[in-house]
This record gives sequence, C-alpha cells and structure tokens, in this order.
Amino acid sequence: MADTQPAKRYRFGVFEADSSTGELRRKGIRIKLHAQPFQLLFMLLERPGETLTREEISRELWPEGTFVDYEHGVNSAINRLREALGDKASNPRFIETQARRGYRFVAPVERIVLAERIASEQDSSTATDQKTEEALSTQMGSVSGIFDRLLATPEDLPKTSHPVAQTLFILLQLMYLGFYIGALANLAEINELLSPLASATEIFLAIIVTSVLLIPVRAFLLCAVLFRAPRLWEKFKKLWWLLLPLDILWALSPFLLLHHINYGLALACMALLVYAPFAQRSLILMGDGRSHTSNL
Repeated sequence: MADTQPAKRYRFGVFEADSSTGELRRKGIRIKLHAQPFQLLFMLLERPGETLTREEISRELWPEGTFVDYEHGVNSAINRLREALGDKASNPRFIETQARRGYRFVAPVERIVLAERIASEQDSSTATDQKTEEALSTQMGSVSGIFDRLLATPEDLPKTSHPVAQTLFILLQLMYLGFYIGALANLAEINELLSPLASATEIFLAIIVTSVLLIPVRAFLLCAVLFRAPRLWEKFKKLWWLLLPLDILWALSPFLLLHHINYGLALACMALLVYAPFAQRSLILMGDGRSHTSNL
C-alpha cells in the first residue's frame, strides 16, 4: 500500500504511524510490528469510524490466488496489532470488533502533513519563516521532552462527564483565587510572619505581584470553562507551562498561615498543592481534550 500511494503519517493518541518508513512509534519510541499488521493498521487509519469487513481485509493483505487460512490470518493480524497498541477486544480504545462483520477504528485520527512537502511548495521567504518556527519548536521541545513522557494523555485518563471535570476545575480556580485574595487581605500579618527572614522584603513583594497578576488569569480560566470556549485545550496547554512554576511557588502558601496552623499541617497541605497544577491539566483533558489527540 505504501508503494502505490504517497507517503502518509497519522497520529492517534500517543502513537504515530508512518507509511514511508513502515514504523509505528509510541511517544517517539519505535514499536516492533510486522508488515501485515502494519498494513492493516493503515487500512483502519484511512477509514476511521468505518467498518472494514473481514473480506476487505483479506483481499488487501493477500492477493488473489494466495493459499492461506484467511480467517486465521485476519485474527492473527488483529491480535498482533492490538498487542502493539496495548488494546483489548473487551474494552477497545482503538480497534472495535463488529460482530460477524469486521473491525472499526474508534479513536480520533489526525493526518500529519509532512513538513518537507510544505516547504517545497512555498517560496524562499515562507520557507525561512517556517525554519525559524521549527527551530523555536525544537527548543521548546527540548525543555518539555522529559515531561512529554511523564504527563498524562487522554488515553491514560479515566472517562468522565464534562460537568464533573468542569466542576472540579472550577473549584480549583476558586481555591487559587481564595489564596490570592486572602494574601492581599492579610498583608500586615504576612509581613510580620516574614520579618525574621533575610529576604523578607523580596518574598513580600513577590506575594503581592504574583497575586495581582494571577487574579485575572484565574478569572479568564473560570470564564473559559464556564462558557466552553472553543479550542480550550490548545489555549490552556500554552498557559499551563507559564502557570506551572507559579503554582508550584504558591504551593508554599500554607506556610503563610503559621499563625493559625502548625508546621505539619502546612507541610501536608503543601504536598497536596504541588499536585494541583497537574490535576488541572488532567481535568481539562478529561473534560475538553478527548477531541484533541495531540500531547502537551
């Protein structure tokens, strides 16, 4: 199939399939897959959501006149493909069995346009701009490459309804707003608490500046989620990297309450707050990101 058609690449979940190289990769790591299961995968990717009958698969995988046990051959190719994808017939994420009919690819599929083909069709100035963007993307990728292998994808997360994910996300934003507003409302107490520290002035100013800056950011996220802003996942994933260090910094906020709580409780609350930015990302994916298969 790759010989008679232009080279194609598809992305689905954390996987990419490339017809020009005959490779299947998961988060950049090559997965061993024989030729026939790979050919079957491309048949499914080219017709996502459609049922491929066992007869169609047999005709494509084995030319007319080939003597083979087609039933066993199709079953074997499907099983090998599911094994490579970590999929199960009883609970399919990618390949769904249609009883007595065939198989259907149920996950969202994204066609990847090869960068080389785009560059060849553009003039020199556009190509220069594209190379600049690719260089910037590479730099950003080197920063977030480790996280790409650790952060959850839509396929890694449990299924839940949009209202549940939305409600939990809103509660987290209200929590942060409470931190910022509470800090600004108790500056005198916080100043007194910080006074024994060597960098008390710098910390005090950092609390004021970050609180003032982050209040409108949280208000934006609340409105975006409440009104279901289009392409919310794409907007949030760009903002998330900027919020991450600030959210980690504000995980220390329980220590601003040491006049009212002890160190042990403050430490326990801090540990929970360190996870909060990652919880926000997961909730956005669970509530909005199932239609987006690209990774953060």
